Amino acid sequence: MNLLVQAASSDDGSFHGPSINEFFPPAIFSIGGFEVNRIMLVRFIAVVALLLVFWLGTRRMRVVPGRFQSLVEMGLDLVRVNIAEDLLGRKDGRRFLPILTTIFFMVLFMNLTGVIPFLNIAGTSVIGVPLVLAAVSYITFIYAGVKKSPGGFFKNALFPAGVPKAIYIIVTPIEFISTFILRPITLTLRLMMNMIVGHMLLVLFFSASVFFTFALGQGWIVLGIGALGFGFVFTLFEILVAVLQAYVFALLTAVYIQLAVAEEH
Repeated sequence: MNLLVQAASSDDGSFHGPSINEFFPPAIFSIGGFEVNRIMLVRFIAVVALLLVFWLGTRRMRVVPGRFQSLVEMGLDLVRVNIAEDLLGRKDGRRFLPILTTIFFMVLFMNLTGVIPFLNIAGTSVIGVPLVLAAVSYITFIYAGVKKSPGGFFKNALFPAGVPKAIYIIVTPIEFISTFILRPITLTLRLMMNMIVGHMLLVLFFSASVFFTFALGQGWIVLGIGALGFGFVFTLFEILVAVLQAYVFALLTAVYIQLAVAEEH
């Protein structure tokens, strides 16, 4: 408890709020010269947990599934039905289902580490993972378009049909920036910033609760209880955001693929 009080208070006894430095923690240990910090460790744990869940849920598949198998199948069906097949159709949906499923569950598990005790930070709150996943989404989009129309994908993307030729001088740069530059950037920043803001809000409420209750005491305990209540409410909200961001990331990837394989390409 003393550590919590010290974390919420600065040397002069004033309140110490969350800092952006929390997303750049020092190394805990190193493996062959590769330093592993707290966030990297959280990512490893999330990946191991993801693999373990799917291994346990699929190792003994039954016609009449048990509760755990049913839960895993519900998650898989969410991606297959509501994202892949709904946007891409049965053929292309099944074709790109593995990548969409991987993206959804990887984002979901790394987001949820932000509300798990003793982890308390999302693996997607630092740019590395969001950037890699956005790159995977972007490369899949390019691959789908080139595979569908090898000679016309980039032409159709940069020079939309039905636009007067004189207008291409304006339209083409806009299409290039919006299609080939802004998409991976927005995918990366949307996920990362949501996780950063969520973490800082949770740290703010819980550290304020500790500060008011144990550092100030007396009448300030009421504010401490209030801050604690807000912390629990925002924890539930952060769980919702974690699921929603995983869904949005996979959904937008499917949308980009759908645009790439559309008939006009």
